[in-house]
Amino acid sequence: MAFASFADFVVMGGHGAYVWSGYGLCLALLALNVVLPLLARRRYLNNLARSRRREALQ
Repeated sequence: MAFASFADFVVMGGHGAYVWSGYGLCLALLALNVVLPLLARRRYLNNLARSRRREALQ
């Protein structure tokens, strides 16, 4: 193992803040790439159902 302890692993020789923030940013972007299309699909289907109900009333 390259690190003597878990604390050394987290700190990564003084570069831990940059490394872990990079991982966090990538994880957040991947989560957004999953969540945003799902929300857009739900919004599209709701708008479609609303317009069909409106057309049925006319």
